[in-house]
Amino acid sequence: MRTSRPIKILLGFLATLLLVVVALVIFVLTYDWNRARPWINHKVSDSIGREFAINGDLSVRWRQGDASESGWGRYVPRPEISAREVHIANPDWTKTGPRLADVGSIVVSVRPLPLLHKEVVINDLALDRVTVAAERRADGSNTWTFKDNGPSEWEVDIRRLAFSNGTARYLDGGIGLDLRAKATSLNDPAAPKYGMKFDLGGTYHNAPITGGGRAGAVLTLDDEHTTFPVEANATLGKNKIGIAGTLTDPRTLSGLDLKLSLAGASMADLYPLTGVLLPETPPYATNGNLIGKKRGALWDWTYKNFTGTVGGSDLEGTLNYSPRKPRPLLTGALASRQLRLDDLGPTIGAESNAGKASRGKARNQPDDKALPVEQFNTAKWDALDADVKFTGKKLVRTHDIPLQDIETRIIMKNKVLTLKPLNFGMAGGDITSNIKLDGSKKQIDAQIKMAARHLQIRELFPKLQSMQASVGEVNGDAALAGTGNSVSTMLATSSGELGATVSEGSVSKFILEAAGLNIANLVYVKLFGDKQIELNCAAGDFVVEHGKAQTRRFVIDTKEAVIDISGGIDLAKETLDLDVRPKTKGVRIISLRTPLYARGTFTDPDVGPQKGPLALKAGAAVALASLVNPVAALLPLVNPGRVEPVDCASALREASKTRNATKTTSTQVEAPKVAPQAQASKVAPQANAQNVKPEIKR
Repeated sequence: MRTSRPIKILLGFLATLLLVVVALVIFVLTYDWNRARPWINHKVSDSIGREFAINGDLSVRWRQGDASESGWGRYVPRPEISAREVHIANPDWTKTGPRLADVGSIVVSVRPLPLLHKEVVINDLALDRVTVAAERRADGSNTWTFKDNGPSEWEVDIRRLAFSNGTARYLDGGIGLDLRAKATSLNDPAAPKYGMKFDLGGTYHNAPITGGGRAGAVLTLDDEHTTFPVEANATLGKNKIGIAGTLTDPRTLSGLDLKLSLAGASMADLYPLTGVLLPETPPYATNGNLIGKKRGALWDWTYKNFTGTVGGSDLEGTLNYSPRKPRPLLTGALASRQLRLDDLGPTIGAESNAGKASRGKARNQPDDKALPVEQFNTAKWDALDADVKFTGKKLVRTHDIPLQDIETRIIMKNKVLTLKPLNFGMAGGDITSNIKLDGSKKQIDAQIKMAARHLQIRELFPKLQSMQASVGEVNGDAALAGTGNSVSTMLATSSGELGATVSEGSVSKFILEAAGLNIANLVYVKLFGDKQIELNCAAGDFVVEHGKAQTRRFVIDTKEAVIDISGGIDLAKETLDLDVRPKTKGVRIISLRTPLYARGTFTDPDVGPQKGPLALKAGAAVALASLVNPVAALLPLVNPGRVEPVDCASALREASKTRNATKTTSTQVEAPKVAPQAQASKVAPQANAQNVKPEIKR
């Protein structure tokens, strides 16, 4: 039977193909591939724009497919390429050395059939005795970016990567990092999943780096469910970082799930390492889960359910970081069960020189300045946007400031920082405020609106025993705007208005008698005890222009005395210039009813009696004693008590009317309004001030 012509053609084609394959195999096995090294070196060097060289032996041999693979492809023989002493040059500008990479031995196993459709599938890549020296400059240029030849028609897919021994150096001028690592093979029966250990060294901002860790020996990249173990700890200057966990789907590195611990002198120091802008803080330490998920070419990061400490305060929460455009976004919620008030100091620049020194910061707060001079670094404010809620459930006071808790929402958008709202519980009442800091200009434009409601007098002075029976309430409003890059300069340039009232209640007689210098009553109270004085009202009204706060009306009216206060406060010079004029309503024997003064600076105030009126009284007493008799010397020290009571409602209406009529041209901040219950204190005396609940806009 004769074979048909088509079958003969097919058989001939198959025979020819087989001969070609056999010839190719024989050629690959017998050819001295070292002869091709010059050609390969030239082609690769021209392609990457750097010198590439294979200086050692180059050989190719055939091996059977891996039996662990699935499908028929495991039966197809594949070439295994071995090269020794391979190096790639560094650009001339780097300080890390002339070579980017030196590899003692490279073994590559390639699947032949995918080459037909321009895909290089590397089944196994084994590296030994590797030395890497890479550098990134402050402008972002680096040594591992090669010549751009445009998009390639070829695709490269690495399935398994094995690494045994080597060293690496990474120099980063942008963050002041010089990191060195040495890796060696590890054979530990107690931890078989780890096949490599490494030691870390170098410097970070000229501070030493120490640490080390371990990882898997073979990185399997062909299974999306494969995980790669890694564990490391490092100290970079004052920052301590520890990780332990797995890389999910290392081929595309689509996920990370690591236990992450962080510690350092300030959270702001993490910015050069992470790119996440965080505020200045006292020393901190946190532990939590770092979860990374790949979204296209970008990564979303979550620091989940972390706990830790910041200074003497505890901290917990979850933060999410998304590298969106034009700026990354940081969101989340933080909480503190016990927050020390002092730990908030570095965040607003209100930190002592001793605290700064403990964190390695400059001691720049002058001894004669009470307001913080620490500058806000607005240059970094465009590093990210943020929307983070913070709750301090209990404020632990280290000073005599009766704050109970704090709640705020921190929003950073386009270099504008807002705290809206920023609420405090204080002295049994509430302080609600909105703060806006616009850092888009050279000098920050700052605005603050604040309202205080139901602050209990006795809780404002918790350590003053004589005030514990007081039942009055304090209410107030403030609206200020200023410019500057520190709290000190913001207040020194501020304009706006301040107002405060005290509703009906009672205050310590001891305090009033001390203010009036009624010596006899002061001695009596100190010897036999205190009693409460009925308070009709108190109102304070200030206008602030260019850092100078001037009283428009400041009066305290009680059943037994009226106290008028006038003068001003210079926020730029941090000085006081106030006159306090007490007038008693009843007869007082031995009453030095002279005006008082409050002058000096915020850090060194001076309070005392006006010397002129006091000297006149003393002179009159001496003259009467010498000309008449010693009893007459008491007459100038007797207060006949002819002071008329203050019409509180009228005083407050007048203050409010003046405040509303005054236009502060340097700011658009709303004028504060007098608390409604204070205006009603004289009109409806039967109302209990503690039961009046004014509307608070939060």
